[in-house]
Amino acid sequence: MPPFPARVLLPFGLLLLVSLLVLRGRPSPDERRLHGSGGHSVPDPAALFLSLSPGANATIAADLRVLTAGPHLAGTPPAAGVAAHVLSSLRAAGLRTVTREYTPLLSYRAHASLDLLAPDRSILSHLSVDEPADAGRRLVRPYHAYAPSGAALAEAVFVNLGREEDFRALDRLGVTVRGRVAVAVRGGGYRGGVVARAAARGAAAVLIAGRADGGVERGTVILGGPGDPLTPGWAATDGAQRLGFDHDAVRRRFPTIPSMPVSAETASAIIRSLGGPALPPEWRAELGLGDHVGGVGPGPTLLNFTYQEDRKMARIKDIFAIVKGYEEPDRYVLLGNHRDAWTYGAVDPNSGTAALLDVARHLGIMLQSGWTPRRTIIICSWDAEEFGMIGSTEWVEENLGDLHSKAVAYLNVDCAVQGVGLFAGSTPQLDNLLVDVTRQVKDPDVEGKTVHDTWSTMNGGINIERLARTDSDFAPFLHHAGIPCVDLYYGKEFPGYHTALDSYTWMEKHGDPLFLRHLAIAEIWGLLALRLADDLVLPFGYQTYASQLQVHQLFFRITVSIFIVVGRCFLCHLNS
Repeated sequence: MPPFPARVLLPFGLLLLVSLLVLRGRPSPDERRLHGSGGHSVPDPAALFLSLSPGANATIAADLRVLTAGPHLAGTPPAAGVAAHVLSSLRAAGLRTVTREYTPLLSYRAHASLDLLAPDRSILSHLSVDEPADAGRRLVRPYHAYAPSGAALAEAVFVNLGREEDFRALDRLGVTVRGRVAVAVRGGGYRGGVVARAAARGAAAVLIAGRADGGVERGTVILGGPGDPLTPGWAATDGAQRLGFDHDAVRRRFPTIPSMPVSAETASAIIRSLGGPALPPEWRAELGLGDHVGGVGPGPTLLNFTYQEDRKMARIKDIFAIVKGYEEPDRYVLLGNHRDAWTYGAVDPNSGTAALLDVARHLGIMLQSGWTPRRTIIICSWDAEEFGMIGSTEWVEENLGDLHSKAVAYLNVDCAVQGVGLFAGSTPQLDNLLVDVTRQVKDPDVEGKTVHDTWSTMNGGINIERLARTDSDFAPFLHHAGIPCVDLYYGKEFPGYHTALDSYTWMEKHGDPLFLRHLAIAEIWGLLALRLADDLVLPFGYQTYASQLQVHQLFFRITVSIFIVVGRCFLCHLNS
């Protein structure tokens, strides 16, 4: 037998030699060739994917027109038509499709009324609880999902945006909302948070005003994170155990007082009737009502507000298309977008749905050319996102074990296009990949530039958000399953969010007339998926991740040190 050192070193030497041969034979990005399942050579996947872009913006526009032909709120009959279009489009692309249904608790408006009364309780006017921008009454009437049924006959108080600082300002004025109806202007963060803050101060109900453009923003006010409130931690499948409404975990999810959105016109009528202390100057700007406004209240007028909720178990459907990998079929790269909408949903979410269908078409053509991904790509169309990311959360809960061991990354697009400029968020190990991909995509607004060029110029340097928020379908993947995530969109914000103004007409005239921003998102989305699915070694950048952790660790240490110093000073003060 060879001496001991040789017996130890020989296997390591052989392993090193094999590794060097593998790395030497690995193609460079410019020369990369992948082999289809039949063994024949096909072009570089990124180049092939981008070569399919000419004319795709017209196809995206056509898809968006179909998707936004009517309202399609989750759990309502019109939602089935949009689901059928998505399913047929994925099948037409030649992709294998599967569906998964769940039965969560959803919430709808049954009845609402609002009257302005004189101090003697005589009716001054019946106030509208509809949306001026929805003149044809085609849409679901404005309401807050999961707002409880209730009534209030009380004075009103204007609370500006309903933030903590706004309530503190009222305290300084000697005004309380206890037993009264709090009237807020949209813009104070999550609407459920506005309701919760008012409820904590004893308010009887909350009204949140829309913008002066006639739109009224619908939305959920559920608390405590995403998912079906009756099945926290497990999927809302048929026959699943469900908690009762009296269970503590369920009660914490629902607001304790009724609320609803109202038009700016309705809110103006209320605020102009209020007495009490004068409005702070900075609050006047939020109103946009000019100089002729009332005080902050309370009274002297009264509001008679009633709301009746219709809670029910509703059937929702998630749709998937699967492109199976040839080398690592049990590793998943997931692309997701939800398709349910409060109104027509041209921005939220069907700009993303149309882009997703374009990615699917490209992948289908690539499969026909002989390409097959190394890892499996799964395209996900979620339902009931607008009620609290329910479709995606239930699927993650049902498949948590597989996702922990098999998911590579989840790539999310919700409102793909709502304005100018790329905005992106990711977990740190995907930063470098995201930046690299944007160098390959033509900018949709500036000739001769790449998305990377304008992205960098717009922000004074590349700015990638950290996904601490929980307002889209990446939330269960990142915060529950711990999977690397990306979230992409064009345009910082959209004034018609969740209103009748979120229509194909707005997108065609204002949002993206040539649909080139849609195409750019689709290209970035697709190229990210291809790199994650095809690269021999996953393109994760853990140096960036480590740097982020060091920054957070330093911040934590500084914060702890400050608390220690403050604590010692406080103790010294007490002792003295």
